[in-house]
Amino acid sequence: MRYGSPESHEITCSKCGKKATVPFKPTEGRAVYCQECFKVERQNRRPF
Repeated sequence: MRYGSPESHEITCSKCGKKATVPFKPTEGRAVYCQECFKVERQNRRPF
């Protein structure tokens, strides 16, 4: 188990192309979003 600050990884948003950092290692082949696009995607997602 790790404690302290999470490791940051630089990403390019899959939706808008903006550079951002995320506190996790992105999985290859999966979309990753900046904070603004993540909020929009989350609101547009249908519940299961």
